[in-house]
Amino acid sequence: MTAFVLVHGAYQGGWIWRLVAERLRKAGHTAFTPTLDGCAERTGSLRPGITNTLHAREIAQLLFYEDLHDVVLVGTSCGGMVMSEAAEMARLRIARLVFADALALRDGECLSDIVKRPSAVNTELATGVARDDAVNRLFKDLEPGLRDWAAERTTLHPKAAMEEPMVLKSFWQQKWNADVVWCRKSTNPPQAHQRRCATDLGARWHEIDTGHYPMLSTPDELTKIILSP
Repeated sequence: MTAFVLVHGAYQGGWIWRLVAERLRKAGHTAFTPTLDGCAERTGSLRPGITNTLHAREIAQLLFYEDLHDVVLVGTSCGGMVMSEAAEMARLRIARLVFADALALRDGECLSDIVKRPSAVNTELATGVARDDAVNRLFKDLEPGLRDWAAERTTLHPKAAMEEPMVLKSFWQQKWNADVVWCRKSTNPPQAHQRRCATDLGARWHEIDTGHYPMLSTPDELTKIILSP
């Protein structure tokens, strides 16, 4: 039995991993789908100071308090940033990393250096998209029922977590057992960025013919990759 920790991206919560988590558990594994501070059902805790480092510390603490070892961390979209920093914090507990159409920033890089993202909704503390944008752009390739289900759960994301420079002291200098999954129909993160990640980590390269949300559109295919040795 393997422990999988699935890290969501911007505008999401642990709910985004529901279909994949069900498949992992059916296969006899343990799957954690935490919602990060200030996101989804935790939007009530939105406040200044919610950074990528704080989110990463949450994941590292989850591994500690659940006493998890030989963990497979899976991150999607901005969750790749969280996963990288969390892995650095909890190196001895990590067996493998899976970047599922995920960002993999180097120390000092900002999200805006890699992705030019439209953001129709901005507050002092959070940033995001309107529901119509979620329906007509983010989730447009999903079947209608699943598209509406996902759009209804889309929330703003803590602004500092998306805008502050990445903090990684040793991640890229370490050796990792890693996989990179590129979704061919996804615009962001760019293919070149994900190729860089795979090259720098010596990671296995996978491609799925779908958009940016493979955990919703192709959960069987993504789960197969996540389960691969």
